[in-house]
Amino acid sequence: MKHLPLDPAIFINNRQRFVGQMEKNSIAIFVSNDEVPSNGDAIYRYKTNSDLYWLSGISQEDSMVILFPDNPDPKFREVLVLVRPNELKEKWDGKRLRTKEAQAISGMKTIVWLDTLDGVLQPWIHLADTIYLDTNENDRKASPVRTRDYRFVDEMKSRYPLHRYERAARILKDLRGIKTAPEIEVIQKAIDITEVAFRRLLGFIRPGVMEYEIEAEIVHSFLSQRSAGEAYGSIIASGDRARTLHYVSNNEQCEDGELILMDFGAEYGGYAADLTRTVPVNGKFTRRQKTVYNACLHLHDYAKSLLKPGITIIDYTDKVGEEATQQFLKIGLLKKGDVKNEDGENRAYRKYLYHGISHHLGLDVHDLGTRTSPIKAGMVFTVEPGIYIEEEQMGVRIENNVWITRNGNKDLMKNIPITVEDIEALMKRSRLGVG
Repeated sequence: MKHLPLDPAIFINNRQRFVGQMEKNSIAIFVSNDEVPSNGDAIYRYKTNSDLYWLSGISQEDSMVILFPDNPDPKFREVLVLVRPNELKEKWDGKRLRTKEAQAISGMKTIVWLDTLDGVLQPWIHLADTIYLDTNENDRKASPVRTRDYRFVDEMKSRYPLHRYERAARILKDLRGIKTAPEIEVIQKAIDITEVAFRRLLGFIRPGVMEYEIEAEIVHSFLSQRSAGEAYGSIIASGDRARTLHYVSNNEQCEDGELILMDFGAEYGGYAADLTRTVPVNGKFTRRQKTVYNACLHLHDYAKSLLKPGITIIDYTDKVGEEATQQFLKIGLLKKGDVKNEDGENRAYRKYLYHGISHHLGLDVHDLGTRTSPIKAGMVFTVEPGIYIEEEQMGVRIENNVWITRNGNKDLMKNIPITVEDIEALMKRSRLGVG
């Protein structure tokens, strides 16, 4: 890992929260992700199962977490399973965790090597009535690949068909949605790293620069600050390409007079930041660009004011849509007749704002959490309205990350420049070599 050690109390607390939701005399088993092949003998960079990481802080292949709070032997009430260090494999792929190292990361005292697991797991299963298995569920996931956790479900049900099975994901969806204060500290670190990168870009962007050169500056800045790298593929979209929501080609030149939309965020300690800023390539907004940008910023601030405990994402989105309608009328994108004759299932404003306003943020960029139940204190959301105008070949999006508290929300990106005036002033100062 590149990041400094995290406080294991994060993961100790997370396990306690999960165990508190388990039924009596039940066991929960979590498995790591596969090492995924790309081509030939190469594999993609390993990314652990977020649920397993949330419980343990461990990011190593062939790992497992087993929670059995009613185990008669207290030593085995929580167990971390690791692959035994192998001298030959380590010569090729690097060092694997030793017992003391894994204990320090996870706060788990009992470590069992994977090659000895079968001999101890079966007696524990026989003592339990209910088995919780994880399927790493996410409402946005749509993959045809049968992942390791699903294959493990098949294996367990085949071996132990008469046990009662429960979905760990139902518990985790609620628990992971509510961030603890120590988790917020790690997210804030990812955000602070992202802020440094953004401020660096304000002095780098100019007409003629390539989108991929901007991306390279982001990656350089992240890695130099002990980040694991990008939390997701950076979107660096100048001109009309900004209307493509998940534009990741990043291979065109940024031209004088264009805006450039940059959506990027650092990963730190497994947690993600997610920032979007739209800035003028030449350092100065045109009058029209400023008008559209300020309309988007108004929507951003309005949306942020609504994010409080008790509102649902559905109601929140509807309210932002109403305000977007008014803003689009004001800046000439819509006419009164467009609104009067709009289709209730496809509102007129959707021509210029065709995505959701917020999503949960945490270990995953699109993190676990409810979209139908009321928002609760402790959740972290993005706030990211956009305005995309095909006729003007322009796209603007402004995104911050906010932490919901009992009294409203806290903007975790409040220190990152966001107004037209601040962005222009910082770009000008950077080009003059000031500050």
